[in-house]
Amino acid sequence: MTNVTQQERSMGVTGQGATVWLTGLPSAGKTTIAYALAERLRGDGHRVEVLDGDEIREFLSAGLGFTAEDRHTNVQRIGFVAELLASNGVKALVPVIAPYGRSREAVRKRHEAAGTTYLEVHVATPVEVCSVRDVKGLYAKQAAGEISGLTGVDDPYEAPAAPDLRIEAHTQSVDESAAALAALLSERGLL
Repeated sequence: MTNVTQQERSMGVTGQGATVWLTGLPSAGKTTIAYALAERLRGDGHRVEVLDGDEIREFLSAGLGFTAEDRHTNVQRIGFVAELLASNGVKALVPVIAPYGRSREAVRKRHEAAGTTYLEVHVATPVEVCSVRDVKGLYAKQAAGEISGLTGVDDPYEAPAAPDLRIEAHTQSVDESAAALAALLSERGLL
């Protein structure tokens, strides 16, 4: 458990750190939900960082492609940063596809070895809904033959068998999804 300093208490900073990994297909709603939860937690005085997968790829994992090994390396880098933040009292919200179970399990084990809380959340939006949302135009590009290796279409996505929480983001609002995540954090003694 992270010790909150007197200075942090006086600044209204509360709670212990944890990594909340939101996995799911492209355009599932992971990032939108993470930012909604971050706003809610900050409003309650928690230290929060969102480790957006697209931003991490641009700044921390520049040069990596989308091979299985590069995707694994990217997830491990993000997992390292998330654990570092979480072990220092920050709620690290990680909306990253992380398509392979072995990669997510390696991140979980890193957290367990460090004694840091790790929660896996599956944003379980069906590919049919994601392809209609198509926030970045990836599904349209894949359908037009402009790209290949799209997770969940022509590249594998291994959905978690037993996540800490499964969010059906296509059947509930962003606020309802963020509230479900906040409830999970509360149940686990993290709020």
